[in-house]
Amino acid sequence: MYSFKKLRSLPFYLLSAIASLLLHAPADAQQISHPEYIEVAKNVRLHVTDIGKGRPIVLIHGFPLSDEMYEYQYGALAKAGFRAIGITMRGFGHSDKPGAGYNYDTYADDIKSVLDQLQLDNAVLGGFSMGGAIAIHYMNRHHGSHVGKLALFAAAAPCWTKQPDFPYSFFTKEDINQLIELASVNRPALYEEFGKKFTATSTSVPAGIAAWLGTINLKASGFAVQQMLMVLRDADERESLKAIKVNTLILQGRLDSIVSYQLAEQLNKAIPNSKLVPFEKSGHALFVEEADKFNKELIEFAGN
Repeated sequence: MYSFKKLRSLPFYLLSAIASLLLHAPADAQQISHPEYIEVAKNVRLHVTDIGKGRPIVLIHGFPLSDEMYEYQYGALAKAGFRAIGITMRGFGHSDKPGAGYNYDTYADDIKSVLDQLQLDNAVLGGFSMGGAIAIHYMNRHHGSHVGKLALFAAAAPCWTKQPDFPYSFFTKEDINQLIELASVNRPALYEEFGKKFTATSTSVPAGIAAWLGTINLKASGFAVQQMLMVLRDADERESLKAIKVNTLILQGRLDSIVSYQLAEQLNKAIPNSKLVPFEKSGHALFVEEADKFNKELIEFAGN
């Protein structure tokens, strides 16, 4: 480290260069770097994307994606003055893939561990599809700890399969059993089946975006995929909805053929102080099909 006297002895052109480097250094060069991996249990680390400063918006991915799915949200949220945090659940993406813990209780506990370690306060917790069901479960299991608002994006909740007293879903339990069987013998074929239903039309997202999402799916553990399909098949979060007391945003594609619009309407009816925003041109992939609207709605909700 140069002392002031040593700096004064440097040639003028070197002093000018040093000053220029300091003045034009990137704004984020002096920010504290956040950890990319957070250990939530012995030998279990979760991948965490953490970008920006401001009120935290914590995003939970859907099945069988990872926090990478929010690539086109992170920059927009950070630019708008928020801290965008994406958590990848165990078994998916770049997170660890242990042989146990594939259920909503463990996932909620894993999220709680991340939020505790990051010492977050008054966060907006958002979840897409399976991630929406996980976020709802978290609100009940951990009494909304660290969370000031909730956002649900095409949430596979409260029940993703038809129940005798809940006919609002597209799928029966037998339908999901067939998907589980397919996953056990030909997981790429499972993703192909999901891919056909994921967007409103075959051209509603560019081919490159569709291919990119497919590469994320392939990073999941085959075991985790089967286990979480079982959870999605059997889960019933209707009781958990009673624990949600915070303002809630519900974003839902009108043309979704994976999570029915009726499910979003049921969430809207069951959650006090909730707002349902339809996406007229979107299927299940509203976060890329109408990304600008998605980002705008989330930013406005988080900022109010």
